Amino acid sequence: MPVVAALAVAVLFTGGCSSAHGTSLSGDPSESATGVSESPSPSPTPSLTPPYPTGASGCHDNTGWTAEESRDWVRRVVDTPKENYVGEGLRVVSLPGYNGPLCRKITVQVEFWKLVYGVANGADGERLSDGTRPAYYFDIRLGKRVELHVDASVERKIALPASLYATDRSPCEGALLSITVGKPLTSRELPEEVEASGEESRWDSATVDFRSQRVADYELSKPSAPQVCSPDGKPTADPADVPTPGSQPTDLYPTDLYPTPDRSFDIDDVLRSPTP
Repeated sequence: MPVVAALAVAVLFTGGCSSAHGTSLSGDPSESATGVSESPSPSPTPSLTPPYPTGASGCHDNTGWTAEESRDWVRRVVDTPKENYVGEGLRVVSLPGYNGPLCRKITVQVEFWKLVYGVANGADGERLSDGTRPAYYFDIRLGKRVELHVDASVERKIALPASLYATDRSPCEGALLSITVGKPLTSRELPEEVEASGEESRWDSATVDFRSQRVADYELSKPSAPQVCSPDGKPTADPADVPTPGSQPTDLYPTDLYPTPDRSFDIDDVLRSPTP
């Protein structure tokens, strides 16, 4: 069943995965000018404790982890398409010591959602969270789901669904990727508002307010020109002919405000003070 909701302008967030490896450093014995070796005095050896060290069994014990702990761990191991510099798609990294591997696998849902945007028809409709009326609506439907059982022992890669991320997709269509711990998202956990403000790039790190604490990460691919969409999500004009709402004119001398180049005018007439 589709879920129809209103769109709102949201704040941006900065997200991403990083990694670090602990190293041990030690100095070599120094040699005196006379050639006699002396044992150096003991000095502290700097070291870094990995966030998920492995035990004698070769894995990190995650028995009894809460859903929040599992979600925070998944955030570390997943690279979304925008963060994955190796290639397009989602990547589950494998960094021993940094993320385990874990002794017990965690179930993760990777879901790709199709968004279809439409211009609100009239002033009626529910208000957004900030009290304003929406400019757009969107319909959200599941496009693809992949269930993973991960412990970071190996790397996993998931390709983007070609139909959702095609370069020639409709200007009214967007895509939303969600990475969730446990069972698939239900309709009650999906976002009610999604940002639709114009950006040159379809990729954005805009905040999407899922109604679930199980979502570890997500990534939004915006529609290219929601301003040309009809209420039912169909393009009604060429995006090049309809500027993004709020955009400024690029012509310094619009023809409806100033004389066109093929017309001349007397500068003295322009600067002369009006006669009494």
